[in-house]
Amino acid sequence: MTEQYVRTLQEVDETQVALVGGKGAQLGALSRIEGISLPDGFCVTTDAFRRMVAEAPEINDRIDQLSRLGADDREAIRTLSAQIRRSIEEAAVPGDLAAVITRTLTRLGQQAAYAVRSSATAEDLPTASFAGQQDTYLNIVGPAAILRHISRCWASLFTERAVIYRRRNGIDHRTVHMAVVVQQMVFPQASGILFTADPVTGNRKVATVDAGFGLGEALVSGLVNPDVFKVRDDEVVDRAIAAKRRAVLALPAGGTQEVTIDAQRQEQPALTDAQVLHLVRLGRRIEAHFGCPQDIEWCLVDDGFHIVQSRPITTLFPVPESDDEENHLYVSVGHQQMMTDPMKPLGLSIWQLTAMVAMHEAGGRLFVDVTRRLASPASRAALLDLMGKGDPLVRDALETVLERDDFVPSLPDTVPGGPSAGGAPAPIETDPAIVTELIERSRASVTALERGIRTKTGPALFDFLLEAFDEHKRVLADPLSIQVIMAGMEATWWLNDKLREWLGEKNAADTLTLSAPGNVTSEMGLELLAVADAVRPFPELVAYLQDVEDEDFLDGMAKLAGGAGARDAIEAYLDRYGMRCVGEIDITRPRWRECPATLVPVILDNVRNFEAGAAERRFEEGRQKARKKEQDVLSRLRTLPDGDRKAAETERMIDRVRTFIGYREYPKYGIVSRSFVYKQALLGEAERLVQDHVLREKEDVFYLTFQEFHDVVRSNRADDQLIRRRKEAFRSYHALTPPRVLTSDGEALTGAYRRDDVPDGALVGVPVSAGTVEGRARVILDMAEADLEAGDILVTAFTDPSWSPLFVGITGLVTEVGGVMTHGAVIAREYGLPAVVGVEQATRLIRDGQRIRVHGTDGYVELLS
Repeated sequence: MTEQYVRTLQEVDETQVALVGGKGAQLGALSRIEGISLPDGFCVTTDAFRRMVAEAPEINDRIDQLSRLGADDREAIRTLSAQIRRSIEEAAVPGDLAAVITRTLTRLGQQAAYAVRSSATAEDLPTASFAGQQDTYLNIVGPAAILRHISRCWASLFTERAVIYRRRNGIDHRTVHMAVVVQQMVFPQASGILFTADPVTGNRKVATVDAGFGLGEALVSGLVNPDVFKVRDDEVVDRAIAAKRRAVLALPAGGTQEVTIDAQRQEQPALTDAQVLHLVRLGRRIEAHFGCPQDIEWCLVDDGFHIVQSRPITTLFPVPESDDEENHLYVSVGHQQMMTDPMKPLGLSIWQLTAMVAMHEAGGRLFVDVTRRLASPASRAALLDLMGKGDPLVRDALETVLERDDFVPSLPDTVPGGPSAGGAPAPIETDPAIVTELIERSRASVTALERGIRTKTGPALFDFLLEAFDEHKRVLADPLSIQVIMAGMEATWWLNDKLREWLGEKNAADTLTLSAPGNVTSEMGLELLAVADAVRPFPELVAYLQDVEDEDFLDGMAKLAGGAGARDAIEAYLDRYGMRCVGEIDITRPRWRECPATLVPVILDNVRNFEAGAAERRFEEGRQKARKKEQDVLSRLRTLPDGDRKAAETERMIDRVRTFIGYREYPKYGIVSRSFVYKQALLGEAERLVQDHVLREKEDVFYLTFQEFHDVVRSNRADDQLIRRRKEAFRSYHALTPPRVLTSDGEALTGAYRRDDVPDGALVGVPVSAGTVEGRARVILDMAEADLEAGDILVTAFTDPSWSPLFVGITGLVTEVGGVMTHGAVIAREYGLPAVVGVEQATRLIRDGQRIRVHGTDGYVELLS
C-alpha cells in the first residue's frame, strides 16, 4: 500500500497531474519522447501530501480559514500561510512513507546528489504556469536531508505569493495538493532556457535560447545576463553574447556556490551555433508532443542535452485556427468594438453568426482576416485608410508587416473587397426624414422579432433564431443606413480638412457637432441625469440608494417619500436602455435590466454633482456653442478670397453633419436591442434544461456555442466536462492582452504613433475631441465602481456606449483603445469633453488621483504630479 506514495518518472505521464502535480506529469511525459534525455528520478505523490495533512488536523483547519480570506487581505494571508508552512515543516514524515522514499533512493544511489522540486497540481498547466510559485532545492545529499527538503516543498504550497496567485486565478486552496519530484543532479557545463516561440513577439516560428555557464540558477535569479540566440528555419538569425562574470556550481558535499568565471571565458558563447540548433530541434520535438509552445529548462552535460523541465508558455496569445498553411494577417474586432475583454463561447458564436464578415476566434476574442484585402493594391489602400481613421496603431501595425514584402502575397485588383464595378453609390440628400425612416425601420424590425419569438421553444426556437440572424444582417447591411453613416463621417472629415486648410483650425468639427440631434447614446447619458432629478429632493431615498447591495432594490423604493416617482423614472429608463451594459457585444454579459443596481452609483454621482434640470441645460449649452462656432467660422470664411463659395460649401456641410452624425450610434442600439431579445429567449430555454436536470445552472449555456446549445436542446444531454473546461479556459483568457494585429505565425503587433511633436514624458494617443483640460485622473476599470466628482478626468481601458452616463460628470477622457469614429470619441465630442484615446497602457501609467493635462486637440496627455 505504501508504494502508492512513490512513482518513477517512467510510470507517469501528462494525464496524471492529480497524482504527481504539473511538473511531475510533464517530466513523466518527457521521459517517453524518443530522443529526449532527462535525469533519472521519482515523484512523491499527492497521496503522500494528503497523508501528512491528515495526520495534522490543525493544518486542515488553517487551510479552511485561508480559503475564506480575500486576495487583498494581505496581513491575514501572511500570518496564516506562515503558520501553515511552519506546521508542515515541523511535522514528522510518517514512518512508512519515509521508508518507501528511502528504499527508492537506495535503488537509485543513496549517496548521490539530488534536486528536490515542488510539483503542485495547479502548476505548469496550459492555462496557468504558476512558474516560481513553489520551491526547488539543488544538490541535496543523503536520505535525511532529502526528507527534510520534501517537507519544505510541501510547505512552499503556502508561500504568501502562491496563495495570492491561486486566489486571483480563482483556485481553491483546498483543491490544490503538492507532489514532489526527486531527480538525480546533473553537473552541467552550461544551462539555460529554450522558448520554442519568441516570448516577446509571440512568433511561433522563432525559437529563443538563453544560455549561461554552470547551473541555471544563475540565470533564473538574475545573477548574470545570458547569451541569447534566436533561431528561425533551422538557422541562427540573431545572437547576443553577454559578459558572464559569475556562475552557480554544485558543491561535492551538497549545496551550491557562486563562482567567478575566468576572464578569458566570460565573453565566450556558452553554446556553439551547432549546439543551439540541435537544442532547438529537441525543443520542436517536445513542442510537437505537447501540442503547444514550450518553456524548456535544459542542461548541457558532456556534449549532450538533458531536459529538466518543460511547461507551456501561458503568456502567448493564441493564434486563430486555419485550414491551410498560408500566411494570414488578423485585425482585432474588440479594438474596433471597444471591448477587448474575453467573450464567452455563446457570445462569440452569436456575434459570428450575425456579423457581416467572417470572424475567427482566439483567446476568447474575435479577429478578421484581412490578408486578401491587403494583397490587392486597390483594396489595400481603402483598408489602410479605413483602419487609420479608426485606429492609427492598427494601420501602423499592418504597414509594418507589409514592409517585409514576403508575408502578404500580391494579388490582382479583382479579389473580393476591391472597389465595386458600379462605382460609388449616389449621394443622398441632407434630409432629416431619411434618419427618421431608418429609425422606424429598425424599431419595426425589433417589434417583429419580439412578436415572432414569443411562442418559440425547443428546437423550433433555434430554427427561428437562425432566420432572425439573417434579418439581423439584412438590417446591418441596409444600403441607406450605411450611406447615412458615411455621409456623417465624410462631412466631419471634410470640415476638419477644409477648415484646417482655410482657417488653420484643428478639429473644428468637434465643436460644430456639439449636441447634434438624434444621438441615442448621448441621450442615454443625459436621461440618467434626469433620473437623478427624481431622486435628489428626497434625502431618505438618497440614503436608501447608498446602501443598495442587491438587484431587488426597486421594490423597496415605493415605501419611501418620493420613491414611487423615482422608481418609475428608473423603470422608464430601463425600458429604453435596459438592454445595454459594459461589454455589450457579448450577449452573455448581464444587462442593466437584469442588474439595475449597476446604475445606482452613477445616479448617486449625478445627484451629488449636478442640480435639477442639468440635462436640458447641458444639451442647450452645447447647441449654442455649436451655433456660435458656425457663425464664427462662416464670417471668417467670407473674408477670404472666394469666401462666399467657401462659406456656402461649409454651411452645407455643417447642416449635413448635424443632420446625419447622430444616427452613427443608432445601428449599435438596434443590434443590442435585438440581442437582448435573443438572450431572454435563450435563457428561458436554459431554465427548462435546469428543471430537467440537464444543466446545473442556466448560465452554463454561456460556455456552449449556439450550435452546441441547439444540440443540447435536441438531445437533452450536456457535456459537463466540456463546460468545465470552457470555464477554466475563459478564466485564463483574462490574463491575455489581445493584440491589435496578429499574424498566423503568432506575432502580436501593437503599432506605433511615430510622432515627434509631443513633450518629453507625455503619453501619446489619438486626438478625438478638441480642447485642453487639467484635473484629477480617476482610473476606473469597472463602471459599477465609479466614484466621480466634478472636474474629474476619466481614465479607462475602453468605453463602449454603456459608459456614456459617466461622461456627463467628467471634464475629460483618456482610454487605451479607440479611434476618431469609435463610440467614446463620438460621445466625447457630443458633450464637448477633451479626449485622447488609443493611449497604450494608460491605466497603468496614470495613477488614480494623479493630476494630468489632456490635450484633446493635439493627442497627448501630460502627467503633472
